[in-house]
Amino acid sequence: MFPHCLARLALVLTLVLLPAIGAASELRVMTFNLWHGGDAGKQPLSQSAAVIRAAQADLVGFQETGGFEKDGRRPNHGRAIADLLGWHYFAQGESPGIASRFPIVTNTPGKHGIVVQLPSGQRIHHFNVHLMHTPYQPYQLLGIPYGDGRFVKTADEAVDEANRARGGEVAAALAELRPVLAAATPVFLTGDFNEPSHLDWTARAAQTGRHPLAVSYPSTRAFVSAGLRDAYRLLHADEVAHPGITWTPLTKSDDPKDHHDRIDFVFFAGSAVTARRCQVVGEAAPAADIVVTPWPSDHRAVVGTFELK
Repeated sequence: MFPHCLARLALVLTLVLLPAIGAASELRVMTFNLWHGGDAGKQPLSQSAAVIRAAQADLVGFQETGGFEKDGRRPNHGRAIADLLGWHYFAQGESPGIASRFPIVTNTPGKHGIVVQLPSGQRIHHFNVHLMHTPYQPYQLLGIPYGDGRFVKTADEAVDEANRARGGEVAAALAELRPVLAAATPVFLTGDFNEPSHLDWTARAAQTGRHPLAVSYPSTRAFVSAGLRDAYRLLHADEVAHPGITWTPLTKSDDPKDHHDRIDFVFFAGSAVTARRCQVVGEAAPAADIVVTPWPSDHRAVVGTFELK
């Protein structure tokens, strides 16, 4: 009788302690522009780390990781924030970088993405981009001076300007993304696109006065055409009721010298990935779903919650 009880106990413990085959796990993926490494916001790096903790993120695509120049060099504050969190870090270049709660196995040759191994043993890809900031088409269309951007009047002109500014960067990222997308493995893309979405600048949004006209912006359209899905717009389909604005918390919504937009994104793909939530992280409600004060950046962040099978 006693050996039989031990055998039954061993079976119960095995079933409890080992994950079920095909069980789902949750992953939270975030995009976060640090604003000159967090230095421009005049907050300590611990405040940027606090943003990530508040979002309960597991993976973070950073943009603008470089702090203000000191002694002829710009410190990589993305790595410093990852160290504060006790996380792994991959520097993609001067501006972007990826912080991961989980081990980073390798990276793509062009450094657009990494492979991360989750505690379950499953491997996922995380790509991250920071696209060219100027010329900025909303300002060009609205006659707001910015950088070297000329003023334009039509949607076709705006699309042409966007392609000239970012088309090469988008093509380079897609060259590394396409083989992963073809394999149908879990893949995430985060980034500050410095360009709105074609899913936001719709005819309907223009009719309400949200935007001056409808524009089929090419960068988001290219990634969607390749097979990626925009987590925020998938879960918040009404682009007028849920604009999801990330640019910018620094100016008022009616400021004539600005135009508020959603330019920070979390995309995903893969047959085993389901988007459950996508939230804006920022300085105050109702603009943000997750609030952190004081807010350290000139962009709001975005965090998506995904189920992986």
